[in-house]
Amino acid sequence: MWWYEAFAQVPYAKSPPGDHEMLTLVAYDITDPKRLHKVAKVCEDFGVRVQYSVFECRLDEDEFADFWLLLLEVINEEEDRLVAYKIDARCAKETLTAGTMVCSEKVVCYLV
Repeated sequence: MWWYEAFAQVPYAKSPPGDHEMLTLVAYDITDPKRLHKVAKVCEDFGVRVQYSVFECRLDEDEFADFWLLLLEVINEEEDRLVAYKIDARCAKETLTAGTMVCSEKVVCYLV
């Protein structure tokens, strides 16, 4: 179906995270456009964009540590903000969404 081709699967769509994985929601507010672009590129390598500055990542602890260190190398901690929320498998299964969706190509689509 065209819908599945147009949008990347969100990390919890097929099954909840496994025993060693967590669904991690990462959000950022970056003041410099160059750093903003770099942070977005790092996030795209580890997760799925669900909003312009929000990504869902399905990572184990080691992957998350690598991801976080890459992000810390890019940001200016005096001007920028990163936040990561780790969500366990039970809560990930209960995730609800509504309204418009933004895919990784930044195309806005409306569900009817």
